[in-house]
Amino acid sequence: MRATREPQKLQAWKQAATGEASVGTYEQAAKWADMIVLAVKGLVAEDVIGQCGVANLAGKTVIDATNPIAGEPPDNGVIRYFTGPNDSLMERLQKKAPQANFVKAFNSVGNAFMVNPKLEATPTMFICGNNAAAKQDVTEVLTAFGWDTHDCGGVEGARAIEPLCILWCIPGFLRNDWAHAYRVVRPKG
Repeated sequence: MRATREPQKLQAWKQAATGEASVGTYEQAAKWADMIVLAVKGLVAEDVIGQCGVANLAGKTVIDATNPIAGEPPDNGVIRYFTGPNDSLMERLQKKAPQANFVKAFNSVGNAFMVNPKLEATPTMFICGNNAAAKQDVTEVLTAFGWDTHDCGGVEGARAIEPLCILWCIPGFLRNDWAHAYRVVRPKG
């Protein structure tokens, strides 16, 4: 199910979609879903979680692909965030819906590479969250989508993961190079 504030605006998408696609409000989608992907503008993420209904998110895995990108333009290719070094958007979301199982993922790569990325090596997706079972569920999705996973601990790990988007965007803004991802490498043997 695809969620939106105005489901009637997505009727053409629903008709064009293959399979059993449906459209609903954030609240309807949160009630319906077993797993949720939060992929909205960071400035509205907290509001969207409120529209989902905190009770509807309880016990569910929420893949958080958001970034706290501010409304101002980049400085020489460096985007601005509305959070600081000791805060993250995911921590704010987790506080807003404490019974939800947020897992940060997909926030530091472009949508063209989220599923079956065609890169010179298998890229690494950095994740974090407070619930081990939810992180395992997300790891299984990432593996099926062609990623290695690197677990960065609890929700506080988002303080380090979210800024990867800043680093990922710099080549894009400076050289129109959006075709890349990151990889953790280890010593051989």
